[in-house]
Amino acid sequence: VPAAWQRPYLNIFKHFRVEEWKRSAKEGDVAALTDTRLKGTIYRIRGSNPASSYLQLPRAGTQSLGLTGRYLYLLFRPLPHKHFLVHLDVTTEENQVVRISFSNLFKEFKSTATWLQFPFVCGAAKDLARDAVSQHGEKLCVSGAAPTNVRWTCLVLDFPSILSRYLNRRYSHLKAVKLCSNLLVKNLCTSDLVFDPGVTFSEARHTDLACRGIAPMPREMAFPVPKGENWHDLYDYIRFPSGGSKLPYDSIQRGCPSPVAVLEKPVPQLPPPVTLTRAVCDRLSLTRHKTSPKAVSALWRR
Repeated sequence: VPAAWQRPYLNIFKHFRVEEWKRSAKEGDVAALTDTRLKGTIYRIRGSNPASSYLQLPRAGTQSLGLTGRYLYLLFRPLPHKHFLVHLDVTTEENQVVRISFSNLFKEFKSTATWLQFPFVCGAAKDLARDAVSQHGEKLCVSGAAPTNVRWTCLVLDFPSILSRYLNRRYSHLKAVKLCSNLLVKNLCTSDLVFDPGVTFSEARHTDLACRGIAPMPREMAFPVPKGENWHDLYDYIRFPSGGSKLPYDSIQRGCPSPVAVLEKPVPQLPPPVTLTRAVCDRLSLTRHKTSPKAVSALWRR
């Protein structure tokens, strides 16, 4: 159970004051830019190869973030025609550190007792995508460099499910994050709640979604949606792993079910979704009104 200061969610970039670079570290070409479309600061990480530039939290490898939220939310966009790499170090209840990596460089899933490597398949905007089509008329995703019109993505990683499914381990906390080139990153967040960008605060409070731990996306973690537009027509939402998905479990790609559909088939032997109490609803609602988007070499070896 997360400490009180991590509830109902923790904005990692804001909490650790990434822009000051005192509790975080950067290497290579890492720059803070103002994105007019997203109405806030984003971080651009780019380099000649994915490991040449990175943004790292915490600053020292001997330290730990100590974040216990079940889900990690990463709001990012791969740079077009490039390969990127992300490393996440998590600690199990047995105090074993496991590295979870994903990249569009990886061609296949690989695993050891301490390292899980997942291929990431970049999706393009629907109206411009030129996906391969199978003999059954189904769209097929192809791994490799990000397409020209790759979209901003909200990636939701379920750490307890990942460790349980692939290593039969129990999750304790997030130790470290290393975002390598080539990426644009808006924010990072941890929470025990399933944030659905399509759910409003009113809906979350007055429907059974609140009882199932589904909440609207906090404003400081949200992508802007122009009036009359639909969030899912503009951005990608990927939850991994996804219990109800027909996609293979060994790659991360667009096409996972909505959060509501996912919760229909929870992963066995995992804690049930948390209950979204009225106090949490009220705090989320207050946060929505008080906050706004904050302006803001080699692979890791242990």
